[in-house]
Amino acid sequence: MAASRALPGLLRRRLAARTQLGFHLSPRLLSSSSQEASKPAPSEASDHNYESLQVTSAGTHILHVQLNRPDKRNAMNRAFWREMVECFNKIARDPNCRAVVVSGAGKMFTAGIDLMDMASELLQPEGDDAARISWYLRDLIRRYQNTFTVIEKCPKPVIAAIHGGCIGGGVDLITACDIRYCAQDAFFQVKEVDIGLAADVGTLQRLPKVIGNQSLVNELAFTARKMMADEALSSGLVSRVFADKEAMLAAAFELAAEVSSKSPVAVQSTKVNLLYSRDHPVDQALDYVASWNMSMLQTQDIVKSVQAAMEKKDLKGVTFSKL
Repeated sequence: MAASRALPGLLRRRLAARTQLGFHLSPRLLSSSSQEASKPAPSEASDHNYESLQVTSAGTHILHVQLNRPDKRNAMNRAFWREMVECFNKIARDPNCRAVVVSGAGKMFTAGIDLMDMASELLQPEGDDAARISWYLRDLIRRYQNTFTVIEKCPKPVIAAIHGGCIGGGVDLITACDIRYCAQDAFFQVKEVDIGLAADVGTLQRLPKVIGNQSLVNELAFTARKMMADEALSSGLVSRVFADKEAMLAAAFELAAEVSSKSPVAVQSTKVNLLYSRDHPVDQALDYVASWNMSMLQTQDIVKSVQAAMEKKDLKGVTFSKL
């Protein structure tokens, strides 16, 4: 109780301190009637024009990235591997975007790599001898790896919404996403052993950390068997399963709206630190977040969020600055 009575005074002092530092905050800036209140974006994202993807606005601060080759079961052709990098680099720099939903157009999420389109690069690599061919292939693989690493490195939370088949490269893609929902008809296959190679663009590195069951990962990767939706849920690959694609997408957009209503400083900082913690020991991760928050704790978003909580207002009514 004493702490709650002290909060108003603390907020006033915080506001006063920020004004002295040049942060001119007024009660008007903290209210839901602020002139900065965001307006619904147009349905088409005009700065995203691609051959293999369709990017649209799905609401304020939300972008919808669709794999858009439904007649080819959203197979990943050369354009896809290039355009995903361009798309997510743009999203990472977009101050209006706070959350992303990735889905597949048509009857399935993706059939994986487009072998017909990619055959010449993979089966007829450039180079005069084994050493030069190897250098070429290594560079090619690293570029393909970056197609999905950009999703992981994008500071905006990315929600994968999967229906139908999610095969081969599709598993590489979704394991680089932050949250995964699927429809009841979804299935997942680490398909690479069936075409004579080891998966090399992310699945073998990320899937064990996603589901935390090395035995199951080994089984899936050695056999290329299908994992159906219920098993994906029980193993932790997805967090929710829905009756059909429409219900799944509605839930994914609802989740994205909830995420985008929060402070972008808080959400994006959380993603950065979760990823760092995944790959580092606890003591190093604690030191990292201490260094991170020594600057992030100075954000005005804390003042706005605390004031909203004290006034029992929904954060959806609070205007946070772009990031």
